[in-house]
Amino acid sequence: MAGSNPTPYYTPTSKPTPTSHHSSLPLKKPNFYSLIAISFLCSGFYFTGVWHSSTTGAGAGSSSVFITTTSLPCFPSKNTSTSPSSSTTSTKKLDFTTHHSAAYDGAAPDDAIKIYPVCDIKYSEYTPCEDPERSLKFNRRRLIYRERHCPEKNEVLKCRIPAPYGYKNPFKWPVSRDVVWYANVPHKELTVEKAVQNWIRYEGDKFRFPGGGTMFPNGADAYIDDIAKLINLKDGSIRTAIDTGCGVASWGAYLLSRNIIAMSFAPRDSHEAQVQFALERGVPALIGVIASKRLPYPSRAFDMAHCSRCLIPWGEYDGTYLIEVDRVLRPGGFWILSGPPINWKRHWKGWDRTREDLYAEQNKIEQLAKRLCWKKFVEKDDIAIWQKPFNHMKCTEFRNRNKNPPMCPTQDPDKAWYTKIETCLTPLPEVASEEDLAGGQLEKWPKRLNAIPPRISRGTVDGVTAEVFQKDSELWKRRVSYYKSVNNQLDQPGRYRNILDMNAFLGGFAANLVNDPVWVMNIVPVEVKTNTLGAIYERGLIGTYQSWCEAMSTYPRTYDLIHADSVFTLYENRCEMEDIVLELDRILRPEGSVIIRDDVDILIRVKRIADGLNWDSLIVDHEDGPLEREKLFFAVKTYSTAPATQPSKTS
Repeated sequence: MAGSNPTPYYTPTSKPTPTSHHSSLPLKKPNFYSLIAISFLCSGFYFTGVWHSSTTGAGAGSSSVFITTTSLPCFPSKNTSTSPSSSTTSTKKLDFTTHHSAAYDGAAPDDAIKIYPVCDIKYSEYTPCEDPERSLKFNRRRLIYRERHCPEKNEVLKCRIPAPYGYKNPFKWPVSRDVVWYANVPHKELTVEKAVQNWIRYEGDKFRFPGGGTMFPNGADAYIDDIAKLINLKDGSIRTAIDTGCGVASWGAYLLSRNIIAMSFAPRDSHEAQVQFALERGVPALIGVIASKRLPYPSRAFDMAHCSRCLIPWGEYDGTYLIEVDRVLRPGGFWILSGPPINWKRHWKGWDRTREDLYAEQNKIEQLAKRLCWKKFVEKDDIAIWQKPFNHMKCTEFRNRNKNPPMCPTQDPDKAWYTKIETCLTPLPEVASEEDLAGGQLEKWPKRLNAIPPRISRGTVDGVTAEVFQKDSELWKRRVSYYKSVNNQLDQPGRYRNILDMNAFLGGFAANLVNDPVWVMNIVPVEVKTNTLGAIYERGLIGTYQSWCEAMSTYPRTYDLIHADSVFTLYENRCEMEDIVLELDRILRPEGSVIIRDDVDILIRVKRIADGLNWDSLIVDHEDGPLEREKLFFAVKTYSTAPATQPSKTS
């Protein structure tokens, strides 16, 4: 905050006292009638003020709103002493630590605050836009029914999604990679269905993840070692990856130790809770499927794409799905395929497929890859790897002879929110020579994080220059430092793991947490004027598109910490604030934390909703001091679970 002693807000309990030099002035004998008049007027103003406060409150009903106006740190540690000359304005402290107990003290709620009830236990794993019951209304062809299908406005739940009975805070990373509490994801189906593949084991009150997979029975680590013998995973040139049909995301989990971060996705399907298991393990994942819509990522986002027996029919539907992988794969990036049909001569009997069928499938993939101008990089044992060209200069000549698939007409290749998949090849940015990398050369990780992204240096991100990028980077260094002074748990390794930034801009918030044992899902709302998600990926970070007028494609209790910069201002008059806050409550873990930056009037309204959700919350001043209208809202979701036995209500 600016200065060491910011001027406090005026309150009836902090009136200025007369200074010493006033006492030296000669005193006049007071007039009796003047005293009576002054007393009458003071009393009148006092009672008028009391009446006004009781009827208008803090500008939004009658609930109390406290805004701290103290110097850094806003929440002093126990060892910090306060001198008698310090401000006497009391400040509320939030407890960001975990305790596994509710904080209800039996006090009667404020009648003016809307209290949100707990939903029925049947909604414990409710995913509004991937609801299995609603999905049955849609076309099953090409898995369209497993795409996003959100509820109508009158179907949106107005209640708090309950955690299952016995829910516990997840194990700290990296232990969480291998162990998950059974009570948090009470599903044993995969332990039976995938028993021989070493995906997951049930052990008492825990699930254990040995790291196995359908195509890597010796473990994901050994499987990645095999890949590393074929392409370089150590020099920092590969940082972002996408895993299609990820299972429980063991591939992505074991890549993290190699400084490679994978976006894993799978549909909500018969493999119950596979993405939920991934998130409980502390691994980035989303519910998703390649069907009729583009994946919610920009073009040229990933250095590596992976499919290990993901059951996606790559050669069917005119190659639509592999064409979509080409769109999101960076020039020079790799596509890795293991499982059918690779190495079919050895495995065809075990796969219960004919040799002719498997040969035809692989031939389709090989021919399609050639038409995409990919080259077969290597095939060894059960792994085949293709590489996307560094540019389309030679490809354009080839396309003149073979126009299937055709080159896409002029379009926005980064537009990917409910955007229809097209069976055309997304053209790469033009280059001057065959040796140039389309779109610009990236630095190797970790220099890539703070280097100016090529999209920005080339002027393709509207309104964002190198100077803007550098100023934004400096701004977020200061902001994150301030956050940690308010919430000291941000400096405690293991307190948070899964973090969401609801309006990431250039990823500055995430960039300042990159050395902590956390990962951040960077959201670029589709309603913002400038699409910056491509630049975020060029920094070596991950994220997705989202409209906060709808639910996110994730399970309840996904995130340990949620950050929102000006989100509610962005959605003012677009959708209901209440619905956005309820969605935060759905995807936030019990005892998870929230940080919201916004205009003070908006935050007062947010706080009233949070009070109705039984969050413990506090509004504090901007890092630049109390004169800024933008304030910060810090909150902790209180711990609660469903009762031990609660029969589901019949609909």
